Amino acid sequence: MTAAGTGNILVSRLIHRAHAEPGWHLYAPACALVEADRTRPGTAEHLAALPGITVLDLDLAAVLAIARQVTWAQAHTQHAAQPTPDRPDGAIVATINPGRWKDTPVRVLDLTP
Repeated sequence: MTAAGTGNILVSRLIHRAHAEPGWHLYAPACALVEADRTRPGTAEHLAALPGITVLDLDLAAVLAIARQVTWAQAHTQHAAQPTPDRPDGAIVATINPGRWKDTPVRVLDLTP
């Protein structure tokens, strides 16, 4: 999420597609927004204001998943990437730090320039 404010062209294109093309969705887990905002103040407000991004609340299922993990942001993101009735195939984690997701059960889209 912090890459969105650093001029990463791949992140910008992804955000644009989610806004402009039907069927494209970007999800921002609330805990990941907090971490991004701590790293780069203003990130949470900026991303939450974009029409192509849906902020995922911290519901009970997410709380239970986070309670078993070390970092809230990674745990909430991993939980959000799991299959649900709305997203039967799950979601893909778009990141500029794909190594962070090594040995986790998520699909990763590497946005490293």
